[in-house]
Formats: sequence, structure tokens, C-alpha cells
Amino acid sequence: MFSSILDRLNRRFPRICAPLRWVRKHKKLTLTLSVVFSHIVGALTSIRAILDVRTSQGAIAWVVSLNTFPYVAVPAYWVFGRSDFEGYLVLRRKTKAELNANERQLLDDLTAMRPAPDEEPAGAALLEKLAKLPATRGNHTELLIDGEATFNSIFESIAQAQDYVLVQFYIIHDDNLGRRLKDALIARARTGIRCYMIYDEVGCHDLPASYIKELQAAGVEVHPFNTRQSEANRFQLNFRNHRKIVIVDGVTAFVGGHNVGDEYMGKDPKIGAWRDTHVKMEGPVVQCVQISWIEDWKWATGSHLSLNWKPVPAKSGKDGFAFCLPSGPADEFETCTLFFLHAIHSAKKRVWIASPYFVPDEQFISALQLAALRGVDVRILVPAHADNQLVYLSGFTFLPDLEKAGVQTWRYNEGFLHEKALLVDDVCGVGTANFDNRSFRLNFEITMLFSEPSALRAMEEMFAADFARSTRAPATDFTSRPWWFRFAARASRLMAPVQ
Repeated sequence: MFSSILDRLNRRFPRICAPLRWVRKHKKLTLTLSVVFSHIVGALTSIRAILDVRTSQGAIAWVVSLNTFPYVAVPAYWVFGRSDFEGYLVLRRKTKAELNANERQLLDDLTAMRPAPDEEPAGAALLEKLAKLPATRGNHTELLIDGEATFNSIFESIAQAQDYVLVQFYIIHDDNLGRRLKDALIARARTGIRCYMIYDEVGCHDLPASYIKELQAAGVEVHPFNTRQSEANRFQLNFRNHRKIVIVDGVTAFVGGHNVGDEYMGKDPKIGAWRDTHVKMEGPVVQCVQISWIEDWKWATGSHLSLNWKPVPAKSGKDGFAFCLPSGPADEFETCTLFFLHAIHSAKKRVWIASPYFVPDEQFISALQLAALRGVDVRILVPAHADNQLVYLSGFTFLPDLEKAGVQTWRYNEGFLHEKALLVDDVCGVGTANFDNRSFRLNFEITMLFSEPSALRAMEEMFAADFARSTRAPATDFTSRPWWFRFAARASRLMAPVQ
């Protein structure tokens, strides 16, 4: 078939097809040259991998594959291999001399709301260096458990907006919940409320253009995050903006694990019940969330917005400590990695982690083992059935190493567990980051930390209810399995850097 097509092309376009005729005549030489060229490119690309890949395990994996199977590995590396995101400017890195008058005033206002040095939680100074944002007092945190509570609160706040609404989600579906969000924003935009939306174009790959056009026609400004901006990121599909944020008037912020889709309300018949957690926050920490959002907006659009930058203490949170930790591949350090390591190493009585994707590397396994050996109550809560087969299989391989140090692993049985929650001693965390390489190194994420007494009690009760719906996962869940299952699990773990 190919020969007949080539013959017809030769007759019609003899000059254009001259190179094809040469290739046809010298098939063996062409194949040899192609193989040699592929391996040269693979070798050169492996040099780039050694220089750029952050972890030694990742560098070794890329070098081996680039030199063994360059035909597949070379294009894969240029699409998925890099872990440094270029061109994104973190406004928080500016020195005070570089800030404009409004930015300096915001910094001064937030600094004035920091806890006293003898009152701030342990490790606050370190976190401030990582996030380039201050810890603040005067905040109030409300825990929102599952979709009904989360989106009822979000839509209620949007309906009460007086000036503007800022929205950002990784996934938005054009289903019942997605249309509720669209209708809520359109309704506010038509009354003169400014509405802005950022979405991740990979996470929202199936969002129809008509959905966006309808929002824009009503006056809502909608933009993709566009991770492939700039020449350096042109072919990169490996970065995601995984943040889920809603901000109303600069005084209320919502952050957590929910995206916008019916499955997050537990209404997808294939998935069933959906277990997730969000937080509603009021107080000066909202300004810190807004800084994270505006940095993403600046990257996505190149434009500035006039927003409320006056931090105000929450009416019911005079003593509520809170902290906002944005993280991502444009950070100076691996912010998310360092945060979780610090949290585990600093724990004195408990480390409870809930994550749908628990694929730690060796440094986290060691940190969890050390915490348990110190006498810390270390518990890991994961779904009984993951929606990613590689993650599901990999999870079994961690059981023996964790159990022998005293770490408890629990599997949530009543639906799919998607929450990203953390309880370290008396500090709570809720956000968008999973416990895997993608969240640690490749995704733009955001985590909210807080220690308000009422919120702490709510977190303790939430975890207690989740554990009551779970069963312990002993090491024998892995060691007693057939050899082929253990092999498949171990092989899946080798893919941990890309899961």
C-alpha cells in the first residue's frame, strides 16, 4: 500500500519525492543512520537529564531509558522530563525595596498580625522562609466535610459577594455541579460583581468551549493557566496547576481537595461515595491565599487586577493561627517536600496523614519510620480502592517497611477517599497536595495550616470518623500475596516518580 502511494506521488511530484526515492533505494543505510542518530540524540539528552533532573533516582531512570530506548524516551523526556518551571515570577520573592506602595503596605499589615515570637507555633519561622508569607493570628477556619457542605458554602459566599469573586480549579466539568458554578458566576457578573476564573487546561481538557464562551459573554473573565507559555515550557505537559481556590471580596477563601464535578458530590455511579475535605477561612490569611491566586493570574494573563488588599481579623477568630503555603515547580526550593519532611520530623505526639495518592520516596519512608520509633502516633489513611492502578499497586510495597517501625496504614472503605489532610500534634493542614512526587515536585499546590481550637477539635473528630470507617492494612496484605502480584507491585513502585 505504501509503495503504491509513493509511486503515485513520484509521478505527480518527482522533485519533491526525490528524498523518498533515495530512502526507498537505500533502506538498510537509512535504518542504520536513523538508529545511530537516535542513540546520539539519546546520549546528548541524557547529559541534559543528569544536569536538570532533581533526584538521583529520576536521573538514573532517564539516562538508562534514553540510551536504551531513545526512540521513545527522547520525545518522552522533552515532554515529561523537566522538573523546573521557567518564566513564572513569584511576586513574594521581591525585596521590600522592589515592592510598590500597596505591596509594602500589605506586607506591613500582615507582619503586624503575626503572632508574638513566644506564641507562634514551632517551625513557623521556617515555613515563612519557604512560603515567603507570614503566619498570622486573628483567623477563623471552618472545616467543610464532603461536597454538599463545601459547595453550599461556596455558592452562598458567591451570592453574597459585594465586589469580586476569584475562582481557580484544576478540574471543571460541564455537568450539574459545573453548571451550578457557571450560573452562580453569571448571576453575580450581571449585577456588576467582578468575576475571574483560572482553570488548568490539562485537568479541564474535556470542558467545552461553549461553557467558557457563555461565562465570557456574561462578563466573567476566564483564562487557562497555560503551563506551556514561554519557549522553555513549550513542549512540557508534565506541569499542572492543581490548586482549588475560591476567594470572595478578599475576606473569605476556600481551599481544599474538591474540584468541580458531580463525582465530587458522590453522584457518579461508577465511583460512588466521595470523601473529601475543604476549609473556609476568614481573616488576614485570606490575603495570603489571594497573593497565590494573583501570581497565577499574572502568569496566565500578564495583567494586574485591583483587589482588596486590606487584611482584617475574623470576627470569631482573634486567636486563630493560620498559614498559607503555596508550592510549585517555580519555587526556589522544593517547598512541598521540605514542608512535609519538616512536619514529620518535628512531630512529638502524632502524625496523621490522609491522601488518595500515597507514593512516598525513600526520604519520606525514613522520616515516617523515625517518627514512629520516637514514639509518635503515625497513621496513614488511604483509599481501599485507588482510581490509579499504579498507585494502588505501589501502596502495597510500603506496608512492610512502615509496619516494622510502628507506622499504621489504614484503608478507607466507604467510597473513594480524596481528601488531602494532615494533623501534626495540634496543627491541622488541609490543601490540594497529595503525598507523591507529582505534588512534591511538579504541581502548583496550596496547603492551609491552622491551629484554632474549634478547628482542631473538628479535625480530630473528622479523622476519628474516617478511621472508624477504615480497616488496618497489615504487612501481610503484601507479603502473603502471590509472587506475580508482588512483582507487579514492585514494578509499579519503580514508576513512582511519574505517578
